[in-house]
Amino acid sequence: MNWYGRSLASGFLAVLAGLGLSLQVQAQTYPTRNITMIVPFAAGGPTDVIARIVTGHMAQTLGQTIIIENVVGAGGTTATTRAARAANDGYTLITGHMGTHAASVPLYPKLAYHPEKDFEPVGLLAGTPILILARKDFAPKDLKEFIAYVKANESKVNAAHAGVGSVSNVSCELLNSVLGVKPIGVPFNGTGPAMNALVAGQVDYMCDQIVNAVPQINGGTIKAYAVATPERNPSLPNVPTTTEAGLPAFQAQAWNAIFAPKGTPPDVVAKLNAAIVKALDDENVRKRLLELGSVIPPAADRTPAALGTLVKSEIAKWTPVVKPVN
Repeated sequence: MNWYGRSLASGFLAVLAGLGLSLQVQAQTYPTRNITMIVPFAAGGPTDVIARIVTGHMAQTLGQTIIIENVVGAGGTTATTRAARAANDGYTLITGHMGTHAASVPLYPKLAYHPEKDFEPVGLLAGTPILILARKDFAPKDLKEFIAYVKANESKVNAAHAGVGSVSNVSCELLNSVLGVKPIGVPFNGTGPAMNALVAGQVDYMCDQIVNAVPQINGGTIKAYAVATPERNPSLPNVPTTTEAGLPAFQAQAWNAIFAPKGTPPDVVAKLNAAIVKALDDENVRKRLLELGSVIPPAADRTPAALGTLVKSEIAKWTPVVKPVN
C-alpha cells in the first residue's frame, strides 16, 4: 500500500475511533436533555396510564423530563413505525405492548417494522390481566348468560376495541374464537375512547386490560363478567375468573414494556433499564400499579434479555390466533 492509501486508511481508522469515543462519551453522559416517550394510543388508556406512572419515577432517576407523546392510529402500529425510524440515541422511546410488539406481526403482512429486528428491548413494566366487560345495563347477568346471549345474537351485538391489532381487539378475537361467534366490531382511536363509549352505553361489550377498568367497575358504570387469569385479581376480589365462571378456555394477560430503536447504545439501554427497575421497586409506584390491578414483574423478568425472550414467545403465541388484515 502506498503512502496515499496508508494515509486514507489511517484517517478512516481515526474517524472510526473518534466515533467510538463519541458514542462512549454520549452513553456515559446520557441523558443531557428531555426524553420523548411515544405512547401508541390515546391519553387515558391502560398503556398511557402505566407509562405515566413508571416514567414519572424514571425521570427523577435520570435527572431529565420524560415527555409523553400520544400518537394514535392503526392499532398502535403508526406510532410504533415512527419509533422504529427514530434516532437510536436514547431520546425517543416507545411504550409498547402485546399488540404492537407481538400480535402485529401476523396481523399486518406489510408491517413497516419488526419488533425483534427494529427495536432494542429495554424493560418490562407490568402485566395487565384481561377482563370481559359490558355496559352496565347489558341484559346478561353473569358470564354463562353472556355466552348464551352473544351466541344467540352475534349479528346484533357489538364489541368495542382500540383499533385492529390493539390488545382489546386481539383479546376479543381470541374470545370470539373460543365462543365461535363473529359480533360487530367497533373500532376507536384508543382504549380510553372505547371505554367512554362503553360507559355511555353506546356499545355492548369489550375485552380490556384491567388498568382501564378498575375505577369504572368499582364506580358501577360498567359490569365485569370475569378476569381471564387463573386466579382472581386482588384489586377486584369479587370478579370471578373465567374458569370459575364457566369459560376456562379463555385465558389472556397483556403486558406493557419500553423499547428503543435498534442500535441504541448498550450503556444507554442499561441506564434506562436501571431506572425502570428502580421505579418498580418504589413503594408508591408499586401501590399505584397494584391498585389498578397490574401485575408487577419479578426481578428476573425485568431485564432487556427477558423482554426480548417474551417478545419472541408472544409472536409465536399469537401468530396462530389472529388473522391477517388484507
